[in-house]
Amino acid sequence: MSSCNALTISHPFLENAVVVSLSAELVTNYSLNVTPILYPNHAGLEVKNVTFCNITLSYAHEQLNDLVSVESWLPIDYWNGRFQAAGGSGLGPGRFYMSYGNMAGAIAEGYATSSTDAGIVNPLDPYSWVLNNPGEANEILIRHWGGDVLNEMAIIAKSVIRDFYGRPPEYSYFNGCSQGGRQGFELAQRYPTAYDGIAASAPAIHWAQWAPAIYWPQMLMNIMGEYPHGCELDLLTTLAVQECDGHDGVVDGIISNPEACTFNPFPHIGRKFTCLPERKPMKLSRAAAIIANASWTGPTDSNGDFIWYGLNHGTDLSGVVSGTGIAATVCNGSTCQGNPIPLAYQWIQLFVEKDANYNYTAITRHDYDEIMCKSGTEYDLIVSSSNPDLSKFYKAGGKMMTYHGLYDQVIPIQATEQYYENIKEFVPKFQDFYRFYEVPGLPHCFGNGQPTTVFDALRAWVENGTIPGSLPTVLTDAYGRKKRPDSMSIPREGLL
Repeated sequence: MSSCNALTISHPFLENAVVVSLSAELVTNYSLNVTPILYPNHAGLEVKNVTFCNITLSYAHEQLNDLVSVESWLPIDYWNGRFQAAGGSGLGPGRFYMSYGNMAGAIAEGYATSSTDAGIVNPLDPYSWVLNNPGEANEILIRHWGGDVLNEMAIIAKSVIRDFYGRPPEYSYFNGCSQGGRQGFELAQRYPTAYDGIAASAPAIHWAQWAPAIYWPQMLMNIMGEYPHGCELDLLTTLAVQECDGHDGVVDGIISNPEACTFNPFPHIGRKFTCLPERKPMKLSRAAAIIANASWTGPTDSNGDFIWYGLNHGTDLSGVVSGTGIAATVCNGSTCQGNPIPLAYQWIQLFVEKDANYNYTAITRHDYDEIMCKSGTEYDLIVSSSNPDLSKFYKAGGKMMTYHGLYDQVIPIQATEQYYENIKEFVPKFQDFYRFYEVPGLPHCFGNGQPTTVFDALRAWVENGTIPGSLPTVLTDAYGRKKRPDSMSIPREGLL
């Protein structure tokens, strides 16, 4: 192993790109509380006083006027011989606090790890990079963000690891959820030899459809001029769970068979109830029934035809429980207003309309039809990551595991289910390399019911040929008490 010195690290070969800078910094006594939120597919852990070498390499592509940086953390004296790359989150491709939490978990477990910023300096501020000028998108950075530089991160990290330790990693893995999940799918589809194993959960595939789709209930509220209180939506969610809970044969407060749930909110209009957070009586409005139903059925065009999937019954629509809800409102007394997820209107403003000042609150049904159409037309080839032909990844010997919560309040699980079914057309023996787990009660990526042994199972599959079975999960009630200590997430095809 070399010392933490940039002079001992060679410049990797990158096609049509040149290395601009390379730095090495010894980091000592690094500590961080890494929760499962930061370290998807793993359990949380406490990182205490670890030491590693931070090697950051920046490079530019010929004639693109860009600058992409890949940051690699290399354990000192306790490397386990493996590489685990960290995915991004939201509109951030990497190299920000979520990715650093992911990297911290990896470094604590002995992995060399890396993350790329895809050339984006401020990943949490899309207004700073998506547009060159009003009406003109920054196509270079958008394509980088979409996945053009993901393989370059793998090439750079493996080269740095080889120079630093004197040998390449024995196995290479990619780990992510949401945006990171989409990146994992992109890698398997476009760069099948980059990683031996990919843990890609709640993947944001079909990005160009679901990103504007999550604005659907907010648009309807704006058109109606009515904004239901979160307590109304929570009541309808509770009623849906009460009606559909037992459809899986177990009454546990969780809808585990959402396809069998046909709960109708409209007969409950006018129902009186008490809003517990505010301790005041309320009556369920017609607007609440409309918005809840629209959230469950998903967007339709002006003719009533399907555009995209909705969320499952039981999902947190108001955001009161999970902190994120596609039908969230903010209320002051009896007056409420919409509280949309920023990614939804940022996608519409910046990527689709290319106008940072576009008034998304005034979108009409006709406007929405055009937005959905333009979004798919312009961005499907860049950020869809939905090609089900994984035959090259399979032939390369790669293994992939995905989990997706049945209560995902951001990304409908149906798209992941459909992708899984489509793989079979290209690889009939898909179970030999890909497993998909549907997790009852789990919101987006993390929370109640989150499986924490996905990556361990993936590694055992890649390195030892151990076939993944069920994954243990823990479901709790509103008071944090375990519902079913023996809960398991079962692969969609069952145990083979």
